[in-house]
Amino acid sequence: MQSSKSNSVVFPKRFFFALMCVAAFGNAYGAGNNKVADKAFEGQIAIADLHVVDCLLPGQVRQLGKRMFLTARRPIRTTAANCRLRGGEYVAWDRANYASALKVWMPSAEGGDADAQTSVGEIFERGLGGEPNYEAALIWYRKAADKGNARAQFNLGTLYEQGLGVPKSQLEALNWYRQAWGLSSDSVIFSSAARREQEALRLELQKQLGEKEQQLDVLTRRLRELDEQQSQRAKDQAAAQAESAEVAQAQAAQRAQVEIDTLKTLVATLRQQHSEQRSELASMAPAGPLTREPSPAPEKPIATGGVEQWVNDVNLGRFYALLIANSDYQELENLRTPINDVQRAREILEDKYGFEVFVVENGDNIAIMKAINDIDEVLGETDNLLLFFAGRGTRLEVGENEIGYWLPSNAERPPRDTYWVPNEFVTGHLSRLKARHILVVADSCYAGLLSTEPSYLLIGDKIPDYSNVEFMRFKNAKRARLLLSSGGDSPVLSARGDGHSVFARAFLDELERNNEVMAAPQLFLKLRDRVRVEAAEVKFEQNPEFKVIKTTGHEAGGFFFVPSSLR
Repeated sequence: MQSSKSNSVVFPKRFFFALMCVAAFGNAYGAGNNKVADKAFEGQIAIADLHVVDCLLPGQVRQLGKRMFLTARRPIRTTAANCRLRGGEYVAWDRANYASALKVWMPSAEGGDADAQTSVGEIFERGLGGEPNYEAALIWYRKAADKGNARAQFNLGTLYEQGLGVPKSQLEALNWYRQAWGLSSDSVIFSSAARREQEALRLELQKQLGEKEQQLDVLTRRLRELDEQQSQRAKDQAAAQAESAEVAQAQAAQRAQVEIDTLKTLVATLRQQHSEQRSELASMAPAGPLTREPSPAPEKPIATGGVEQWVNDVNLGRFYALLIANSDYQELENLRTPINDVQRAREILEDKYGFEVFVVENGDNIAIMKAINDIDEVLGETDNLLLFFAGRGTRLEVGENEIGYWLPSNAERPPRDTYWVPNEFVTGHLSRLKARHILVVADSCYAGLLSTEPSYLLIGDKIPDYSNVEFMRFKNAKRARLLLSSGGDSPVLSARGDGHSVFARAFLDELERNNEVMAAPQLFLKLRDRVRVEAAEVKFEQNPEFKVIKTTGHEAGGFFFVPSSLR
C-alpha cells in the first residue's frame, strides 16, 4: 500500500500494517465510505472481538518420559477474538465486574506467579464490587514486589504517595519507585532525590515539634493555675461553716479535678508524640530510607528488526506513532484543526525523529478500534509507541464515576454512546500491546479521564537530569504507560486562528525546536505554562496534565524523543 497524505489512512512506504488488516482498513477509515461501514455493522467486523478481556487459556498437554499430563489453565489479557481462537474462556457480558476477573487471576496468584499477583492487586485497587480495597491490593502488591516485580513495586509507590491503605509517606513512595526503576539504594540519582524529600520531612518534623512544645508550655501553665486554684478551694472548704457552702465547694473541686486529669492525659500524650518525633528526627539517615539489596542488571533490549535508535550505549529500540485525527463528523459539529495537527505531527516525527507513522483520518469507531488493536502486529517488545488522538471527546457519569470517551466520526450526540470509543478500550489495549514504552497524547475534551492518577508524580516533579546516561538506561529498561493530555476533566480550546489547537501548536512547536534528547516530562513542562497563558488570554482555564496510566503494565519507565541528528 503506497503512502499518501490524501488518503484517510496513511502507512509508511516500507510497511504493510499486517496482511490480515488490508481488507479491513482499505477505505473503511474514510468517513464517506458508508458501504464498508454498513457491512461492518452487518457482522463482518465484530467490535466485541477487539475488546481486551481477562482470558483463561486451557492447560497444555505435556509429556514427561512416557507420562502425559495436563498443566493448569493460564490467565492472560488479550482480545476476545484471540482468546476464542486459542480455546480460552472469558466473561462475554460482564467485563466490568472485577469479581469475574478475579476468578481468572486468583489461582495463578495463589500459586506464586508475580504477574498474576500484581493483576489481583490492581483488581482490588480498581474496586471489587464498586469500592476499592486498598488493604487487599497492598497485600498482593507486596507479594509480587518481594519477587522483584517492577509493576507491583511502582504500584506500591503510588499507594504510599497518595496515602491509600497506608500512611502517606513520600520517602517510602520514593524508595518503591527506586526499586521499580532498578536503581541501587546508593545511586546518585536516588540519593539526591531522597535527600530533598528527607529535608522536606525534617523541616515538617521540626515545625511539628515546635508546635507541640508551644502546646506543652501552654498546658503546663494551665495545670499550675488549676493546681493552685484547687489548693485554695481545699483551704476554703476547710474554713467553710455552712453545709451549703461545703457542698458548693465540693462540686467545684470535683469539676476542677476532672479538668486537671484531662489536661494531664493530654500533656502525657503530647509528650509521648514529642519524644517520638524527636527520636525520628534524630535517627533519620542522611540519604533517606536506604536498603542494601543488590539491584538487578539492566535489561538488554532484544533486536526486532527495523531502525533502532541509540544514544551513547543505550539502545532505545524502534519508534512508531499511530496518529488519529477526526475533523469531519457525521452528526456533530466539525472541527477545523485535527487533520492539520496530525499532518504536521507526521512530518516532524518522521523527518526530525525517525518515527514510522501510521495515520487514521476521520475514522469511525471500527477504524479507530482496529487501528489500536492491529498496531500490535508491528510492535516489538523493545519498541516505543506514540498514540496521538485529536478530535472531540466527552464523558458520562456512571454512579459515582466518570467515564471518558474519544468520539469517532460516526459518533451520535450525547447520551447515545453506541459508537463512542471508551477509555476502557484504550487502556485495555495499552496493557496488551508489546511495546515497552507507550505515550498517549490526547487533545480532546475530558482527555485527562484516561488516567485517574494524580497529575505528575513524586519523582517526576523533581525533574532529574534526563540526559544522564545512567538515568536513561534505567528508565529505558522499564515499561512505561504515560498520558499527556491537553486538559483534565474539563473542556479544552480548539483553534485560535493558525490552523492548530492551542495544545497541539505548543506540543508540535516544542518538538520541532528541540535538538536534544527530551523526555516526556520535559516536553510537558515546556508546553504546560504556554497553554495556560494562551488560554487565559481568552479568559479560559486549560491545564494540561502528565500522568502515568496505572493497571496497564507501567513499571516507572520513560519515553524519550531523540532527534535523528544525534544518532
